Amino acid sequence: MSFQDLKQEVIEYSREIGIDKIGFASADVFKTLKERLRSQQSHGYQSGFEKGSLEERTNPQVLLPEAKSIISIALAYPSKMKDAPRGTKKERRGIFCRASWGNDYHYILREHLEKLADFLKQRYPDVKIKSMVDTGELADRAVAERAGIGFSGKNCSIITPEFGSYVYLGEMITNIPFPPDQPVEDSCGDCNICVDACPTGALVQGGQLNAQRCIAFLTQTKGFLPDEFRNKIGNRLYGCDTCQQVCPKNKGKDFHFHPEMEPDPENAKPLLKPLLKISNREFKQRFGAMSGSWRGKKPIQRNAILALAHYKDKTAVDDLIDLMNEDPRPVIRGTAAWALGKIGGEKAKESIVLAMKKESDPDVLHEMEKGLQFFS
Repeated sequence: MSFQDLKQEVIEYSREIGIDKIGFASADVFKTLKERLRSQQSHGYQSGFEKGSLEERTNPQVLLPEAKSIISIALAYPSKMKDAPRGTKKERRGIFCRASWGNDYHYILREHLEKLADFLKQRYPDVKIKSMVDTGELADRAVAERAGIGFSGKNCSIITPEFGSYVYLGEMITNIPFPPDQPVEDSCGDCNICVDACPTGALVQGGQLNAQRCIAFLTQTKGFLPDEFRNKIGNRLYGCDTCQQVCPKNKGKDFHFHPEMEPDPENAKPLLKPLLKISNREFKQRFGAMSGSWRGKKPIQRNAILALAHYKDKTAVDDLIDLMNEDPRPVIRGTAAWALGKIGGEKAKESIVLAMKKESDPDVLHEMEKGLQFFS
C-alpha cells in the first residue's frame, strides 16, 4: 500500500470517529516559529504556561527522533449557548469562554487521537507515534497552519474556512512519511477589527500577542490582578472570546457536532454570589469536568469578586464583608476589600475600616487602602 493510500484511509477513518478536519504536514523544523518565539521571549510576551525548550517546541525530531510527518486534527465547538440564562440586578452572572464549555477538550481530543493511533497501529505495525493536545511541546497553531487546517489570523487563532476559529486542535507526530497538504491562504487582508477590539491591547499587532496582557491569561493567574486590568475583566470568570466574537470569519459559525461539548448553561454562565463561598468539593463536582477548572477555584472566585465590583452589586456587600473578614487567603480578602470600595456605600466603608484594625497582611492592607480611596 502506498502512503497516499494510507493517508486516504486515515482521512476516511477520521470522519467515522467524529474528527471534523484533518491535515498532514512535514516534520521539518518550524524555523519561522523559532524566530517568533525568540522575539516573544525577548519582549516578555509569553504567558509562562508554555511547555518545553525552544528546540522541543520547534523541532518534532527532538520529540520523536524518527519523525517524518505530523497529523493535525480539529474539532469544531459551539459558539452559541442554547437556553442561556440571563442575569438580573439581584442575581448577576459570570461567563466562561466558549473553549471551556462542555467537557474538557483535552480529554475529548486525546480520545480521538488515541483512536487514530490504534487505527494506524493496525494498518502500519511499525508506526511510532507521539500525540499531544495544547499542553504538549509543539505549537498546535503552527502545526495546523502547516497542515492546511486553516490560516493563523491576526487574532492569533487558527481560522478554518469551514468552522471559523471555533475549533480545538491536536496533533500526532509519526514516522510515516505521509504526503503533506498545502497551507490555507491567509485571508485577513486589511481587516484589523480584532486588534482594535482587544480590551487590554494584548494584540500588539496582527498575529502578535502579549500574553501578559491577555484577559484569557489574566483570568488564570492566582495572585492579585493588576489594577489596570480590573475594570477590563467585566464578568469573565475564565478566558476571553472578544477577538473571536468580532472576527468576520466567525459570523454565523456555530456547530453542535459533539454532545460532550455542549455546555451546562448554569455552569458556563453561573450565578456569581454562590461562587464566593463554594466548597472545594462542590467546585469539583460542578466545574471539574470543564477545562476552565484546571487552576482550581481561587482564580474563579477572585474573578467573581471583580465581576461583582464591575456590576457594583450592592446585594453582594454582606458576602464580600464575610470574605474580607474570614477568608484565609490574602488574595481573596484583599480583592474583596477592593471590591467593597468599588461598590460603595456606608456599610462597605465602615467594614473596611474595621477590618484594617485586625488585618496583618501588608498586601491585604494595601488593597483595603485602595478600597477606601474610592470614598475620597
